[in-house]
Amino acid sequence: MTAPHAIPSVSVTYAQDGSSTRANAFGMRPMQERAYQRRGEPYLLIKSPPASGKSRALMFIALDKLENQGIRQSIIVVPERSIGASFHDEPLSQFGFFADWRVEPQWNLCDASGAESGGKVDAVKAFLDSGDPKDRVLVCTHATFRFAMERFGAEAFDDRLIAVDEFHHISANPDNRLGEHVRQLMARDKVHIVAMTGSYFRGDAEAVLHPDDESKFDTVAYTYYEQLNGYEHLKQLDIGYFFYSGSYIDDIAKVLDSDLKTILHIPHVASRESTKRGKDTEVGEILGALGEWRGKDPATGFDLVERADGRILKVADLVDDGPDRHAKVLASLKDPA
Repeated sequence: MTAPHAIPSVSVTYAQDGSSTRANAFGMRPMQERAYQRRGEPYLLIKSPPASGKSRALMFIALDKLENQGIRQSIIVVPERSIGASFHDEPLSQFGFFADWRVEPQWNLCDASGAESGGKVDAVKAFLDSGDPKDRVLVCTHATFRFAMERFGAEAFDDRLIAVDEFHHISANPDNRLGEHVRQLMARDKVHIVAMTGSYFRGDAEAVLHPDDESKFDTVAYTYYEQLNGYEHLKQLDIGYFFYSGSYIDDIAKVLDSDLKTILHIPHVASRESTKRGKDTEVGEILGALGEWRGKDPATGFDLVERADGRILKVADLVDDGPDRHAKVLASLKDPA
């Protein structure tokens, strides 16, 4: 691997005043307080950066809807199982809020095993049919929710809150099933919807919502600048850019510096920049640009890549979504050891 090229960059410094993480009397950070002020809206779109507290903002809003707005149950829909952990129990009353966030263990379907098209969809129906007052919140993946909508229809979800995390996964394209299901729910107008996203755009340039649907949402926007400016320890952010032609794989070695810790997002398979050879093939080619692949660490699931100088790089591949491999890598990333 050759030495990385010098990359032009934009450099931004921040006030480091801690404001974005400072809580009010109810335990809400500024973005969460801003969203909570709109808690009465039936359709709410929260545009806010990663790590700004969208998951907890939803907890505050959902609890108010359950207690004060006549909503029977809340269904939290996340793109993948690992994100379901963001909605585990939280003792919100310890920080001044009127109630705690509680998800009964059997209703966090992201923690459960079983085929998406089978047992988990049956569990959604059992949740909807339950009359137990403790059965107020269910967490499931986008896939489980799609299957449940297809099997039970929009009317089964009447008087519920449907909260869609990573909302940019839907699109106005009629072939996007999750987007079509959201449109069906809005047309029936019997549910409340909270949509959350850190990036209200799609790599394939499709619109997330039709303009007439989008106009029904009340929007809460919290900018990246507000979030980053309020951090206490982030001193400077450099945003670099590098132009290429042809496949990005052909030039990626010119910008990767394997001496640095790096998080690499490959293009969506439907985007223009995808090589169309498959996401696993692209990952393999990137590993090849780093060095010689030496297999996987059996304990962590990390890929081991040997550089030309003999140094072994450890790569956590989260593109490989095989259920056992993905879970092992995620668990290893969370393990302080």
